[in-house]
Amino acid sequence: MPARSTPAAAGGTGSGSPGAGGPMVDVRGVDVAFTTKSRTVHALSGIDLAIEPGEFLSVAGPSGCGKSTLLRVIAGLTRPSAGEVALRGTPVQGPRRDVGFVFQRAALLDWRNARDNILFQAEMRGLPRASARRRADELIEMTGLSGFEKAMPYELSGGMQQRVSLCRALLHRPDVLLMDEPFGALDALTRETMNVELRRIWEETGMTVVLVTHSVAEAVYLASRAVVMGPRPGRIIERFTVDIPGHRGYESTLERPEFHRIAGRIRELLGSTAASD
Repeated sequence: MPARSTPAAAGGTGSGSPGAGGPMVDVRGVDVAFTTKSRTVHALSGIDLAIEPGEFLSVAGPSGCGKSTLLRVIAGLTRPSAGEVALRGTPVQGPRRDVGFVFQRAALLDWRNARDNILFQAEMRGLPRASARRRADELIEMTGLSGFEKAMPYELSGGMQQRVSLCRALLHRPDVLLMDEPFGALDALTRETMNVELRRIWEETGMTVVLVTHSVAEAVYLASRAVVMGPRPGRIIERFTVDIPGHRGYESTLERPEFHRIAGRIRELLGSTAASD
């Protein structure tokens, strides 16, 4: 895989990057309302968000503010009530083949080993078998799963299961990887390890990533840019450029003044939104 020397080089080295400065993901004026027999719930209101090729964007906000709904709108799994979303300049009108999605739970098939769980993506998408197997082997090596290819899900730790889930989401070489609180169920030490691994994978691949998280440290450590959403109906209340140059060692990054400045402001915002929720 092509490697990038630093995160600052993010310019869309993935297979489907748009040309001449256009955003990879363009969210314009998006509202989402869900109507049931008894009431209407306004999940999102007036979301405007341009995500550049190769960018790592973290989305933080209080529970129930519509973060997951935003990911589903970008993926084409939920249709907005108003506004529009485009990927690489093309309107999103349904599920997209150029998007990968990692959920909080790995959701592996109990009767398939790690490698076959990864290859399930190829079966669902009708990908050529030989190239899918080569790609799976490449991802297994990249994510540190070598030696566990034949392990069944019950034989894998939570972190290992999420690595398999990540490989499955990357198998078809998506232009955009969407991650919905993927490490929330892991213990603190495993979560830190997965943060470091995800940051490394992003630096190596140059893909566009959008991560929803409740962890302020995770949001700032991983991202090149972060946004904070307010309580429902979800809206973006502040945006941050995470300008921490060079390699980000986990402990050293958390000690940097830039980290403390941004993390402190995000915590302040989340505290104020929780008080008003």
